[in-house]
Amino acid sequence: MAVTVETLDKLERKITLTLPADDIKNEVESRLKRLARTVKADGFRPGKVPLSLVAQRYGYSVQYEVMNDKVGEAFAKAAAEAQLRVAGAPRITEKEGAPEGQLVFDATFEVYPEVKIGDLSGVEVERVTSEVTEAAIDRTVEILRKQRRTFAQRPAAEPAADGDRVTIDFEGKIDGEPFAGGKAEDFQFILGEGRMLEEFEKAVRGMKAGESKTFPLKFPEDYHGKDVAGKEADFLVTLKKIEAQHLPEVNEAFAKSLGIADGSIEALRADIKKNLEREVKFRVLARNKNAVMEALVKVAELDLPKALVQNEVDRMVANARADLKNRGIKDADKAPIPTEIFQPQAEKRVRVGLVVAELVKANDLHAKPEQIRAHVEELAQSYEKPEEVVRWYFSDNQRLAEVEAVVLENNVTDFVLSKAKVVEKNVPFDELMGA
Repeated sequence: MAVTVETLDKLERKITLTLPADDIKNEVESRLKRLARTVKADGFRPGKVPLSLVAQRYGYSVQYEVMNDKVGEAFAKAAAEAQLRVAGAPRITEKEGAPEGQLVFDATFEVYPEVKIGDLSGVEVERVTSEVTEAAIDRTVEILRKQRRTFAQRPAAEPAADGDRVTIDFEGKIDGEPFAGGKAEDFQFILGEGRMLEEFEKAVRGMKAGESKTFPLKFPEDYHGKDVAGKEADFLVTLKKIEAQHLPEVNEAFAKSLGIADGSIEALRADIKKNLEREVKFRVLARNKNAVMEALVKVAELDLPKALVQNEVDRMVANARADLKNRGIKDADKAPIPTEIFQPQAEKRVRVGLVVAELVKANDLHAKPEQIRAHVEELAQSYEKPEEVVRWYFSDNQRLAEVEAVVLENNVTDFVLSKAKVVEKNVPFDELMGA
C-alpha cells in the first residue's frame, strides 16, 4: 500500500498511520497473560493471580506500551516504504473520528536536508605549520626541573624573592568589612609564578619571615570574583615562612629519572623533541581542521532540522549539568541553565556534521581500518607501555568509534586542502601552544 507523505514545511512532513484496533487489543491481552505468570499479589500463589486483577493493576501501562510499540513499528515501516531519512523522533497525535475498528494517528516529523556543497576550488583556507625549536626544548627542560624541585627554609634575615615558596596568613577588607574568599591561614604560593595578583605578589616580595604588612589592592574590572571585581581592598599579610627552591641539575641522574636509559642529555633532549613534535602535530591538525570546517560551512547550502538542533542543545545542557556535578555543585541536576545560550553552537555543530557527512558519502572519505590502527598507535606512543594502550582502545567499540570520527575528520581536512586555495602560514611554537 502506497504511503502518502504530506509536506508541511521545508523539512517537515506528515504521515497518517492507521492501525486495526483488534491488533492493539489482542497484543494487550497477550502481554497481560504473560505478565500474569510472574506477577505477585497478596492472597494468591505465583502464576494464579486472576487476569482481571492483573488488568486492573497493569492494564493502563501495558496499553500505553503496546500503543507506542505498534505506532512506532507502523511509522518505521511507512518511512522506509516512502524512502525517507527521518531526522529526530516524530510527534504522534491520535486523530478523532476514526472509522469503527481502527485507530488513526498523525506522525509529524522532519527529514534530513539536501546538502549542496559549492566549488571547493574557489575556497581559501589557511593551513598552519609550526616547528619545535631549541628554545622550546629548553623551556620544557626547565618545566621538568620545576616539577622535581625541592624547597629549604631560608635564614630569618633573608627576604622573600621570586621563586621562593612563601607561607602566609592574610585578611582582606572592603570598606572595613571582610568579604568571601578574602581570608586564609597557612596559605602557600610561589612568588613570581602569577598565581596571585601582581599587586599582592609585589607587596609580599621583599618581606622577611615574621613580618606583617598592610597594603591596598585594586581588583581588576574583569576579576573572576564578581562581588569584588573593580573594588579596592585593604589586605593585612603576615609572612610566616620562606622556603628557597632548589632545581635539580640537568645531568645523568636527572635524565635517568625521566626514563632515559643511558642518562645522556642528548637522548633526553631528543625524547623531549619527539614528544613536543607529536603535540605540535595534533595542535596543527586541530587548527587546520577548524579552518576547513569553517570554509566548508561557507560554501554549503542546507536547511537545518530543528529536531537535530534541539537534540544537540539537550546534549550540551546534559554535559553542562554533569560538569557542575563533577565540581561538587549542589543540586546540579536542578540548576537553571538557559538553553538559548547553547543554540548558536548547537546549530553550528549540526550544520558542520551534515556537511561533513555529505562530503564523506560523495567522496568515499570513510575511515579505513588501517588508518584507525595507525592513529591509535600514534596516540599510544606518548605512554610508557604503548602496546597496553593499543589493546585498551581496541577492547572497547565506543573508544574505537571516537577514534574513527577523528580519522574521518582528518580525511575530510586533507581532501578539502587538496582542492582549495591554500594559504600557508608558519605559526611560532609559543603561539601555537598558547592557543
